[in-house]
Amino acid sequence: MSTQHSSAADWQRLSGRIIWVDLAQIVITQLPLVIAIWVMGVSLGAGQLWPLVGLAAVGLIGAVGDAIRWLVTRYRVTPTYVELKTGVLFRRHRSIQRDRIRSIDTEAKLRHRIAGLRVVTIGAGQQATADEAALELDALIAADAGALRQRLLSTEQGHSPNSDVLLEDEETPEAQAATDREVPLQVFARFRPGWVVYNIFNIWAYLVALGLVGGGWWILSTLNIDVAGLLMASFDWASIGWIGTTVIVVIAVGLVGMLGMTVDFFTDFWKFELSRVRGPESTELRTSQGLFTTREVNRDETRIRGFHISQPLFWRWMGVTDTLVITTGLSLWSMTQPAAILPRVPLALAREVTADIMAPEASPFDAPLTKHPSAALRRRLWWATVITLIVGAILVVLIIQEVIALEMLWAILGFWLFALAGAFVAYRALGHTITGKYLVVRSGLLNRSTVALKTEATSTIVICESLFQRRLGLQTVSAMTAAGYGGYDAPDLARQDSLEFATQAAPGFLDEFLEDEARSNT
Repeated sequence: MSTQHSSAADWQRLSGRIIWVDLAQIVITQLPLVIAIWVMGVSLGAGQLWPLVGLAAVGLIGAVGDAIRWLVTRYRVTPTYVELKTGVLFRRHRSIQRDRIRSIDTEAKLRHRIAGLRVVTIGAGQQATADEAALELDALIAADAGALRQRLLSTEQGHSPNSDVLLEDEETPEAQAATDREVPLQVFARFRPGWVVYNIFNIWAYLVALGLVGGGWWILSTLNIDVAGLLMASFDWASIGWIGTTVIVVIAVGLVGMLGMTVDFFTDFWKFELSRVRGPESTELRTSQGLFTTREVNRDETRIRGFHISQPLFWRWMGVTDTLVITTGLSLWSMTQPAAILPRVPLALAREVTADIMAPEASPFDAPLTKHPSAALRRRLWWATVITLIVGAILVVLIIQEVIALEMLWAILGFWLFALAGAFVAYRALGHTITGKYLVVRSGLLNRSTVALKTEATSTIVICESLFQRRLGLQTVSAMTAAGYGGYDAPDLARQDSLEFATQAAPGFLDEFLEDEARSNT
């Protein structure tokens, strides 16, 4: 039943096309087996056959699961609620008030796009897991998904049920308003092919390479191609030695992984656009992207509490930067990372985009940061030495047990120098300030994180000190908030500076305690 021609009070099914898509996927997964056996005349052993059988089983289970989900799932849109019923053993009936809707995101994987389907995720701004924070309608016909989005974006919440019906020959004012919201008010960034350089140097490249190499090895072995024999005949491995062999393998696997990451980047971020659009109550930051799988995420700007720029240690020399918004209503633990508003881009571009978003206010990332006292450096040097002693003790035990050679003691010195260098890098990352209505904190070794958080978003301020911090005259100030990761730290401030920073970060929060302390001193 088409969403466009049904009453908002009627319970409706998801599209049954998804079942046929899964069945077609099962047939496609069997094509390699059919080609190998009947066309090429290759006889497969049990070890080669089971992966294909497993792949077919996964497809079959997915099709059956989608069929059951289609049978038991119902949804409806009333003038005041969006409701969803689902579940087999445990029935669930969930609803979201239409005036509480904060995001309507659409996604379409390749199989959805081929079948003309879309996945619509309706969020009400809960800070929870994706399963609990939103209603997901997987899958709707593309036209129905568009009509549903228009209806839910309507600012008219008190109308009659019949006014939710969109006629093909009549463009209602609500439909026109929803269409206007699709037009960007301002575009901050668009896809640039050169960004691929900043996104392929990643540890994930080796995991991608393992999958590609493993899959290619299995396919070639299925065709009775001796991959191991070809590799052994390619080089004189005995003369190269184990060190040369390791270097060749690491480089080769890395290149394969970077090739896979390149393909992944272009398919994931193709036609990427970050823009400001009209939302149901205010403006929204919208990201749209994808070649085979298309995604569109909308973030209500009234719920954005700040911005977070993160620079990975080993790629800092390239200026690689992750850019996220600190906002309520988005799960930070999702694999798709909906809080990210840009792919990995140069630091200068990330600062430029965030400045444009916050304009006409001055960007807090341009403000100079206050350095932390030298005692913070001594603390990190001390921890680097302690960790080195622990590692050294483990090596000594292994040497006594004759597990490793005595020469490995030199590794302790190398590890200590490496740890001391890390301590200096971590200390140089420290910084904090209050500028305008933002508090800015920077810290981190593996990831140098710079956070600009609105002071009005601070719900709790915490000042704490460990035993060792107390001896060095240091304290850590934490600004707690209902957005993002829930709290952001300014570690190792001088004790005489921490209270002043805390009172500026949360105006009025500590006044009562300061007055009590002043009275007690008098």
